[in-house]
Order: sequence, then structure tokens, then C-alpha cells
Amino acid sequence: MTRRVPEIVVDLLLIAVAVVWGASFLAAKELTGEVGVAPAVALRFIIAAAALGIVCLIRRERMPRGRGLAIAALLGCSQAAVIGLETAGVHLTTATNAGLLISLALVFTPVLESIAARSWLPRSYFVAAVAAVVGVALLVSDGGLRTPTVGDALVIAAAVVRAVHVTASARLTRGRHDSTLAVVLVQLVVCAVTSSAVAGADLPAAAARLTASGWANLLFLGLLCSVFAFVVQLWAVRRTSATRASILMGTEPVWALAVGVAIGGEAVGLPGLAGAALIIGASYAGQAIERRHRRGPAPASAPSALPAIAETAPR
Repeated sequence: MTRRVPEIVVDLLLIAVAVVWGASFLAAKELTGEVGVAPAVALRFIIAAAALGIVCLIRRERMPRGRGLAIAALLGCSQAAVIGLETAGVHLTTATNAGLLISLALVFTPVLESIAARSWLPRSYFVAAVAAVVGVALLVSDGGLRTPTVGDALVIAAAVVRAVHVTASARLTRGRHDSTLAVVLVQLVVCAVTSSAVAGADLPAAAARLTASGWANLLFLGLLCSVFAFVVQLWAVRRTSATRASILMGTEPVWALAVGVAIGGEAVGLPGLAGAALIIGASYAGQAIERRHRRGPAPASAPSALPAIAETAPR
């Protein structure tokens, strides 16, 4: 008989996932400052793919074939685009801004899902979306109205692509029974191959000049933010509700703000703090509105796959 894990342990582990994801932006910024964007992304995915490959080998996971393999590879390409844009963005903006702006994916995703499902969201959802946009304006204003920096724009683009990735994952994997770990391994391998191709000849030289702190950041991103976080999610969401898991892991931007300010020494003025509060609050409100809408008139035979997919997207 399997021993029941206390709920507090599950909650703490899910919060740990949110913490490491929140800290990932500062680690990525430091790593890109040392080796550049393309090599940082490639090295991160190589580490993550190798580690998850060992896990799958130990567990004897069956790899997807045919259509399942093609879907996993396609999602790997979109995941590589998300992390590539996100990493390039954090290199050119603050880790705090990046961690908060990427949370806009929580607002964009239900809109795309509702379009795909032809079930339009209520007006209250778009009030929350407008509040999130106002929050972005305040966050990047730096005390005065201005357009987002190139880095901010790249992270916002990453949030849009992440929303597309999550929505596509929900639609393409629905009804399939491929091993989740194996599917993610294929995605990570695709990400490693594509990002290594982009890095090109700079990759070996970048790996050779990594300092001790660079290796620490790389292992943190590859092992903790990708493999550890994913395995913990997979374990934890089977022991709690998708809603509870989503709320706990949705604290990621809060931790990104805390780590950026406390450890990274990044300054956020009062307008920025107000913008951060609006982005986080609007994201939570949008999730709650979307969840109520999905559970209302939608037929029980066709539930949205968003929560499950959002919890299994590798970082």
C-alpha cells in the first residue's frame, strides 16, 4: 500500500518549483553575461536533456513513435523558441522585468484556447487582461512613460510564443497516451540540437571559459529549473488538484521579483511595484475567471487540457 504524502509536503515542493523558476531569470542573466545568449541556451538544454535521458533510461520509459514523435519534435521547436526569446530578453533587460513579463502568458493562453475551442471568454476576463497591460506599462516606465526596451519586447514575445506552445500542446496531445517524461525528453533533445546549431562554433569555446559561478548557474538552470522542477510537478500534480498546483506554481513572478531585488540588487520604483502588483493580480484573476468559465457551460466530455499541459511544459 502506497504511503499517503502529507499535503503540506506536496505544497512545499510545488512552491519550490515556483522559487527555482523565479530565480532562473537572474541565473540566466548572469550566465548570458558570461558566455552569450546562444551558448547559454544550448548548454542549458544539453545538460537538461542528458539528465532527463538518464531518468528515462532508469525508468525504462518508452519513447514516442510515429505521429507522437512528430508532435513532440514540433513542440520541442516551439519550446526552443520560447526559451531562446526569454533568454535573449533577460540578457537585455532586468531579471525582475523578465520574470514578471513572462507571466503574461497566463493572460494570453486562455484567449488562444478560447479561440481554438470557439468558446469566447466573458468580458471580465478582458478587464483583467487590460489591467495586466497597464501593469506592463507601469513596470517598464521607470518613472516616466516610455516604450519597452528591446529586452522587454523579447520577453513579451516569449510570453506570446509560450501561450501558443501551451495551446498547441493541449490540442495536439489530447487523447494520446505517450509517456510524458519521454515526450519532454524528445522536446529537450530538439531544443539542444537546434540551440547548438545556432550557437555553432562558439559553443565549445563558451563551455571552456565557464567560471565556477557560470557552471553553478548552468547546472541550476539545466538540472533544477528543468529536470527537478518537471519531475516534482509530475509527482505532485498526481497528489493534489490541478487548481491548487496552478496557484502555487503561479507564484513564480513573485519569486522572480524577490530574487531580482534581494539577490540581484535590481531596483524597482513605486510605479514598477504598482505594475508588478497589477500583472500578478491580473494574471491570478484571469486564471480564476477562465477556470469558472471553463467549468460552467462547457460540456463535461470536452474539458480544457490547459492546466495539465501548463504543468508539464519544461523550462
